[in-house]
Amino acid sequence: MSSRLVEQLGAHRAAGATSSDLAQQVRALILDGRLTVGERLPSERALAAELRRSRSTITRAYDQLEAAGYAVRLHGGGTRVALPHARTSSSPLDGDAQSIDLSIASMDSTPGLYDATVRSLPRLAALRGTSGYSLQGLPELRDAIAQRFTLRGVPTLAEEIIVTSGALNAMNLVLATIGRRGERALVEQPTFPHALEALRRHGYRLLPTPVDVDGWDQDHLMDLLLRARPHVGYLIPDFHNPTGASLPDAARERVAATARSAGTQLIVDETTAELDIDRGWTPTPLAAYSPQIITVGSMSKIAWGGMRLGWIRAERDLIARLLAVRPSFELGTALLEQCIAVELLDDMPALSAHVTARLRAGREAVSAGLAQIDGLRMPETPGGLSAWLDLGAPVSTRLALAAREHGLILPPGPRFATGGVLERRLRIPITLPPERTHTALARLRHAWRDVRDGSAEHIGEVPSAAVI
Repeated sequence: MSSRLVEQLGAHRAAGATSSDLAQQVRALILDGRLTVGERLPSERALAAELRRSRSTITRAYDQLEAAGYAVRLHGGGTRVALPHARTSSSPLDGDAQSIDLSIASMDSTPGLYDATVRSLPRLAALRGTSGYSLQGLPELRDAIAQRFTLRGVPTLAEEIIVTSGALNAMNLVLATIGRRGERALVEQPTFPHALEALRRHGYRLLPTPVDVDGWDQDHLMDLLLRARPHVGYLIPDFHNPTGASLPDAARERVAATARSAGTQLIVDETTAELDIDRGWTPTPLAAYSPQIITVGSMSKIAWGGMRLGWIRAERDLIARLLAVRPSFELGTALLEQCIAVELLDDMPALSAHVTARLRAGREAVSAGLAQIDGLRMPETPGGLSAWLDLGAPVSTRLALAAREHGLILPPGPRFATGGVLERRLRIPITLPPERTHTALARLRHAWRDVRDGSAEHIGEVPSAAVI
């Protein structure tokens, strides 16, 4: 069984790395949060055996990490992850030392949030005589969410909805209820990193199926469902995170039927479903094709990330099971957020118009910034959270490390995958204000220059044009 470090690195990629490259890859995992401070690394002997490298190579890699402050060796305690106490920046960008974090693809709050909060206060005041606990969610909010599903083509009742503290909270509740340790889970590659972590935490073995800006490899997806018969499948069919792709209606029907035949429970993440700019068509939710499909959603991307409010739509018998499990780790969702959400959902046209305008401006800013970077260009991005770039060479981790030296936090492509792959890819959010995006892309341009200048020594010359 592979160590967690090798699973994160990707055995094939790490096996041919020099000691310096291996140290760089581990450093990237630490900076990206995939290895945590204090976590124990494999012994030199064990890691050498896993990667089929000499022990001296591993020793040199660990020595470099320790010298840079990213590892500490404890007598009798092995080697553990650390962070340097102080870091210096060689950024040429004078006058702005504050980092810009592109690991978070989320907009600031909708302008209507304040007014919705004020309007919600009488509703909240009327609840003061209750216990304040809301295990399933306020009836009026569940009704509003159900009506939204019905308008989108999936007839839904309030009894089929649970209000949660965000979509990730919803997914963890689902997995705590139906999860089976040791079973297999189908996941898209790339996908939302925290969903991968949740599935791993609940003991699933992950089976990736590829997605790109032009969509899913549908034959691979169907074959994997029928051949592996995974217990669960996690899909983001609308404005997929991070590629921005949307699954066509015909494919949705086929996926639902195939999953039903394979005995796979589909968990559909609709957190990004409302993030349309100019897709030009409106697909039917996947839940319309099978009553067994579990759908999770959230207000975080259309209203504000600070509103920790999401939901689950499922059949009533599963709702009952979810409600039986939920008290083991929480007793409901905050009432203030629920009262605000009722007001926001009552004016979805205004909310959607704001989201579209902000995303369009963000997309234009990213496109303009990338136009100034030789070798990179904007892929088709009809909506969603981000642009999914092809760098033309496996330099994503190196670029992410270079970006840190210029005050830019940038998750590399492997952050969105299993097994350390997707080194040619990079996610750039389109959710920041244009002026912030302009600064971020200027910093990316400097980091890209650093990678290109040093690329011949390590990986060969970076192509002058990316393959999209």
